[in-house]
Amino acid sequence: MENMDNENKYLRAKEKVEDLKKFYSSLMFYVIFIGFLAGLNYYTNEWDYPWFLWAAFGWGIGLTIQAFKTFRWMPYMNKKWEDRKIKEFMEKDEGTSSGKRWN
Repeated sequence: MENMDNENKYLRAKEKVEDLKKFYSSLMFYVIFIGFLAGLNYYTNEWDYPWFLWAAFGWGIGLTIQAFKTFRWMPYMNKKWEDRKIKEFMEKDEGTSSGKRWN
């Protein structure tokens, strides 16, 4: 039993590390690509119209959502919510397997 708990802890920790890797690589690509677009924007029109900010803003929204998920800042749809929903659906499925298929 204790071995299973250690294995679950390891798998959760490994999942968190993978999420962190994905977030930091996304952040690195964001900085590099937006920096490139800013340079291109300056080269083409010298900040007359900073169009690269549209890309920075749009991509930044996605990156912010990814950060919320990675660092578990979402008060809803977190691991406890997930476990609760899984349990709820499993209990509901047990109720439907007794002959009451369409609730």
